[in-house]
Amino acid sequence: MWLGPEEVLVANALWVTERANPFFVLQRRRGHGKGGGLTGLLVGTLDVVLDSSARVAPYRILHQTQDSQVYWTVACGSSRKEITKHWEWLENNLLQTLSIFDNEEDITTFVKGKIHGIIAEENKNLQPQGDEDPGKFKEAELKMRKQFGMPEGEKLVNYYSCSYWKGRVPRQGWLYLSVNHLCFYSFLLGKEVSLVVQWVDVTRLEKNATLLFPESIRVDTRDQELFFSMFLNIGETFKLMEQLANLAMRQLLDSEGFLEEKALPRPTRPHRNISALKRDLDARAKNECYRATFRLPRDERLDGHTGCTLWTPFNKLHIPGQMFISSNYICFASKEEDACHLIIPLREVTIVEKADSSSVLPSPLSISTKSKMTFLFANLKDRDFLVQRISDFLQKMPSKQPGGSGGGRKASTADPAPERPPAPAEAADQPSPTTPLGSRQGSSVQEAPTASQGLLKLFQGNSPMEDLGAKGAKEKMKEESWDIHFFEYGRGVCMYRTAKTRELVLKGIPESLRGELWLLFSGAWNEMVTHPGYYAELVEKSMGKYSLATEEIERDLHRSMPEHPAFQNELGIAALRRVLTAYAFRNPTIGYCQAMNIVTSVLLLYGSEEEAFWLLVALCERMLPDYYNTRVVGALVDQGIFEELTRDFLPQLSEKMQDLGVISSISLSWFLTLFLSVMPFESAVVIVDCFFYEGIKVILQVALAILDANMEQLLGCGDEGEAMTVLGRYLDNVVNKQSVSPPIPHLHALLTSGDDPPAEVDIFDLLKVSYEKFSSLRADDIEQMRFKQRLKVIQSLEDTAKRSVVRAIPGDIGFSIEELEDLYMVFKAKHLASQYWGGSRPTAVRRDPSLPYLEQYRIDASQFRELFTSLTPWACGAHTPVLAGRMFRLLDENRDSLINFKEFVMGMSGMYHGDLTDKLKALYKLHLPPALSPEEAESALEATHYFTEDSSSEETLRQEEQERGGNEDSQDKRGEEKGTSPPDYRHYLRMWAKEKEVQKETIKDLPKMNQEQFIELCKTLYNMFSEDPMEQALYHAIATVASLLLRIGEVGKKFSAPPGRKPRAGAAEEDEPPAPDPTQDPALELQPPAAGDPQAKAGGDTHLGKAPQETQVVGDGGGGEGRGSPSQLLSDDETKDDMSMSSYSVVSTGSLQCEDLADDTVLVGAEARGPPAPTRGGGTVDTDWCISFEQILASILTESVLVNFFEKRVDIGLKIKDQKKVERQFSTSSDLEQSGVSG
Repeated sequence: MWLGPEEVLVANALWVTERANPFFVLQRRRGHGKGGGLTGLLVGTLDVVLDSSARVAPYRILHQTQDSQVYWTVACGSSRKEITKHWEWLENNLLQTLSIFDNEEDITTFVKGKIHGIIAEENKNLQPQGDEDPGKFKEAELKMRKQFGMPEGEKLVNYYSCSYWKGRVPRQGWLYLSVNHLCFYSFLLGKEVSLVVQWVDVTRLEKNATLLFPESIRVDTRDQELFFSMFLNIGETFKLMEQLANLAMRQLLDSEGFLEEKALPRPTRPHRNISALKRDLDARAKNECYRATFRLPRDERLDGHTGCTLWTPFNKLHIPGQMFISSNYICFASKEEDACHLIIPLREVTIVEKADSSSVLPSPLSISTKSKMTFLFANLKDRDFLVQRISDFLQKMPSKQPGGSGGGRKASTADPAPERPPAPAEAADQPSPTTPLGSRQGSSVQEAPTASQGLLKLFQGNSPMEDLGAKGAKEKMKEESWDIHFFEYGRGVCMYRTAKTRELVLKGIPESLRGELWLLFSGAWNEMVTHPGYYAELVEKSMGKYSLATEEIERDLHRSMPEHPAFQNELGIAALRRVLTAYAFRNPTIGYCQAMNIVTSVLLLYGSEEEAFWLLVALCERMLPDYYNTRVVGALVDQGIFEELTRDFLPQLSEKMQDLGVISSISLSWFLTLFLSVMPFESAVVIVDCFFYEGIKVILQVALAILDANMEQLLGCGDEGEAMTVLGRYLDNVVNKQSVSPPIPHLHALLTSGDDPPAEVDIFDLLKVSYEKFSSLRADDIEQMRFKQRLKVIQSLEDTAKRSVVRAIPGDIGFSIEELEDLYMVFKAKHLASQYWGGSRPTAVRRDPSLPYLEQYRIDASQFRELFTSLTPWACGAHTPVLAGRMFRLLDENRDSLINFKEFVMGMSGMYHGDLTDKLKALYKLHLPPALSPEEAESALEATHYFTEDSSSEETLRQEEQERGGNEDSQDKRGEEKGTSPPDYRHYLRMWAKEKEVQKETIKDLPKMNQEQFIELCKTLYNMFSEDPMEQALYHAIATVASLLLRIGEVGKKFSAPPGRKPRAGAAEEDEPPAPDPTQDPALELQPPAAGDPQAKAGGDTHLGKAPQETQVVGDGGGGEGRGSPSQLLSDDETKDDMSMSSYSVVSTGSLQCEDLADDTVLVGAEARGPPAPTRGGGTVDTDWCISFEQILASILTESVLVNFFEKRVDIGLKIKDQKKVERQFSTSSDLEQSGVSG
């Protein structure tokens, strides 16, 4: 690359001059390339340790003039090719011009100006692609790609100088963090260390300090532990590594989410030496933190934040903190955690104005809202810019926003989901007691008022508080406390949230306000207001749609709080059905998961259907991330955190709990249902109040408090059942003495049967204890722990998946368990590579984590080709990709252009295991349809017409392939049919029984092979033997066998021609498309292909025109056309191999077989030499000729050298090791190179 000219005083210290002219010198760095001795060794070490531009560029060009001692760098290069290109440009464009100048200073000035111009021109061309990374960073990225063999698509995020501890010796070098890999390189005094770890393989990532190591970062994979230390900024490095590992885990968990490339805001002024990717990742981290802190929708993007103070009228103070601005919200968080939080949606803002500055109130900014609240911010650093940003965002807001938040719940109750959404304002002004959604359900739900209020109000009656005595008075006091709070701190979204708010929540939210405050604290209110009519639309779309999720929902509807009167009738059940189905329709990746029904039924008690829906969205997508997916990953992660916290807070109990195995049993039911399924309803709902305000930390605190309260009894337990009974009995007796609802019997209470029921525990006492003992938990600590546990959980799930997939492979496959596991890892790596660098590959798009393990990772034809090439024992040189394409078509039974691991292993096993017959059978099938595609051998179509009478046709082939594939297909079909109608299981049982009856195929079941297919088989064999030590003997043997088989086919033709063949041949001709295709045109068949034909390069057997030429491959046909022609279709390698075979046949002492072979060849190819036949039917291939598998097998058995070749055992383990080494060197360029290859 061209460099801005800089002075170099000592030009030859560490460099060797390779080329020179009067004005320029091309130099190579000592120690780079061959030789170099001790100096080279030292320079190589220096280059690695020091951060110099020379470290990256081993070549450079200097500008010099004859009398000057000063040199100027003008270019550098990472390869000889790159630097030579620059050198040639200088020689061609500048040398003549420079010789005109008289003054040497003018020459230098001219060169510097010219180089600056070139750099400016290059930068100008690159600008539309956004911020380009600074030169130094670009060099590091080049170095990384070159050093570790990474493709163009692998982007470097950042690089750091550090030490890698190999044993007890630190190796100083450079750590490169790219999107998909962690790489380290060190070169010290001749010792090189090169490490590459994929982020998806990382099982543990920790920052720790031990006696052995200084402060270091530990990276574990399944088979190694790595320690890095001596970072300049270990905090920043570790944070970045966490982010990248997190992205990789997200990719394993949910590839769809990973593939959505989110547009992230970029800073206006890029920093030096920081990549755009690093900035994007930092922005993403800030976004996530911002959204989590203020419970904002997932698509909200932080624009910026600034320090300021907020005037709080309730305590007359200016509170210092940070103001955050995004496209739809202005938020404020105080420096002290509990002092004040504030969220102002821009849809509520009416006026933003700059107030007058004073010494008391510098740079104040006043923001007024529709609910008549005014917020005063001061001490703003860049007030004008801030006001401009806010006004820009305000201009983008829709002019009319539905449902203001000032009225809090009042607005929401008066906003039923409209059937045909009118203008938003009308919807709010005309409340309707009946829901159009209910009316669509049928007559039984005609007057279902679930869209406008919670079910609790309907089923509890409005008995006045006075009738409830002390409880009623307590409830009234709570309501009054909240009314005072609303008066002082505001009501609705713009309420000041302070320590006082938390106190009130902990005392219990009154029934009448519960729904409103849940919506507010969870952030669900914001999403509901900004998506009017969305829920009604979803219900309409999902109505009557059938899927696996709806089937599960129906099954669980009557198990959702069956003890509550609201769900003992069709009204509550119908509302629950609609909410769950609408959510499954909105988010098919989650669909429906057990426990969602219990949580949703409670949400419906306190809110309308629409409110319950948005609360469910907030829960599943933000507050409990990944909890409700198919593998309940989020709950398992928090279970890991719970185990860790138990070790920290209750160490004496922790070991006992591990021994009993209780934590895994309890935590899932506690966390997934937020205690609703294990505690009396009126108590659990108080925990839900706190959860919506505080998040997951409350659930963890309460779980710890429960273990703490039962510690003595748990320590005395002998087994898991006993411990579960202790905890169950305790939880059943957690009561809410303040509840005004009539008590609901708790089904769990069966556990409490016994002589001495345990003492009752007040839920508010339990909460108080949990805050007193365990309140040191902080939200950001929990996020940190979640990351650590997520690595463990996802990697253990991946291991489970691997074991399941390997178990699903039939036992007679031939590979050992270890080999299958290694093959699975290679297969999975190939799939993941498509997501790193594959762009628009179908595999990258189609992975669905909810599928069975076997179907989750699948590869397409080009990926299979790469694996086949590196793993096959049948290397065929340039012909290998063609063979790979055929194998792929044979394995891809359902024709979706993707194969799963089981199919892949079946294909590999056919080549590696079994006896000679099995291997030949696999090879034979590769030269029949469907493996041999119509484009590859057009006459294969005629062969299928010709063999239609024969029962062993392509259908039989498919049938026996299905038998090999086991029950996979029937499972796929089952899944497809499930989406449309209830499955008929008897039909599947019959199918299954029928499949079991199918006898193992015999060699007699294989269809016969026609002449062109036989020629393709011979061609494959020639290519297969080309690199074998016994090459000549094998060629001789196959020539003998081919000769024998050609004669057998000729003889067989006389006996097998059916009487009614002619009309059928005519039919085949009529089926030909009328438009003459160049490859089918008989006149063109004899023409050699154009030199630029892409097929010519890759052993392409796709052109029919080769049929006559390849017929002669069987033996030297004398003057056959094209045998020595330079434009022969075969590649150089194949031509060489075929030539050696032909000449061998001719020289072989004129034996009978070889003479006959030549005669046969002339005979078969004779038609090709005559004038072109008028139709394909009478063209180049003798369609009457055919041969069976038994005949091929019998002929090969006569040649011991062929028998030995196919019975030779090959160790796949070595090939897998080699494949793993080159896995990361998967390059997008390989796709381009192979695009010309058929298949």
